[in-house]
Amino acid sequence: MQKNLNGIFLLDKPLNVSSNHALQRVKRLFHAKKAGHTGSLDPLATGMLPICFGEATKFSQFLLESDKSYLVTATLGIKTATGDSEGEVIAERPVENISREKIESVLQQFRGVIQQIPPMYSAIKYQGKPLYSLARKGIEVERKPREVNIYELSLQDVGEKSFSLEIHCSKGTYVRTLIEDIGEELQCGAHVSQLRRPFVNPYQQHKMYTFEEIESFTESALENTLLPVETSLNAFQAIKLSTSAAFYMRMGQPVMVSQLHYKGLVRMYSDNDRFLGVGEVLDDGRVAPRRLVKTS
Repeated sequence: MQKNLNGIFLLDKPLNVSSNHALQRVKRLFHAKKAGHTGSLDPLATGMLPICFGEATKFSQFLLESDKSYLVTATLGIKTATGDSEGEVIAERPVENISREKIESVLQQFRGVIQQIPPMYSAIKYQGKPLYSLARKGIEVERKPREVNIYELSLQDVGEKSFSLEIHCSKGTYVRTLIEDIGEELQCGAHVSQLRRPFVNPYQQHKMYTFEEIESFTESALENTLLPVETSLNAFQAIKLSTSAAFYMRMGQPVMVSQLHYKGLVRMYSDNDRFLGVGEVLDDGRVAPRRLVKTS
């Protein structure tokens, strides 16, 4: 029997499994009625895939928009159609005079705010169709550059024809594109050969679970792995509403909250510390409901 579960589960997605397949498998294990993931990981990639159950799906957008961390290994001298080792080889060039110093010099131009052209093998829509569906037909269309922020780009290891990086970046960053662009600056080309996502903000310190672990759990142990819905909103200031204000908030009406000294989105709690949802502070000091959880 399917259950109405609410919360967030942190899956350590294995290699060669699509994000959607991983989601469906987790959903079956939990016998959950409603679930969704928060940003795909390619089959080649492993690591953190937050899965939202029930009411948490209302707030999945905030995890989609959060910054993320990656560990990536790049192979030099080979360019592929997809930018990773799953794609067809489309160009090979000699790898000459590659050193840690040379790579470090190139990395300088990829730190901070940069422009990226999204890859054709991506889920971005063009005239209603995902780009990857066009790419599979050999069709290439013009894509507008997007601004992303590379907060950290740290060179870890350098091999004869490879290097590895630790990356901390904003939403919308394509690691495959980043590696391809670095490869072009090194004048030999490159593609992603290994990729792991250690965390999605704000879950840097939280445990991920593998399928092998959770398949051995009892029903109660499984449910104990779920994090509260509101943990996805830790970046927002928390405010407490009076019983009266919480009532009107649930009715969809903005309410006055005294001594608010900030703008933007806030996490809202009742006077007995029950999570109510996300509100937005208006110019006149009132807080308007933006996304509320169901209350029984």
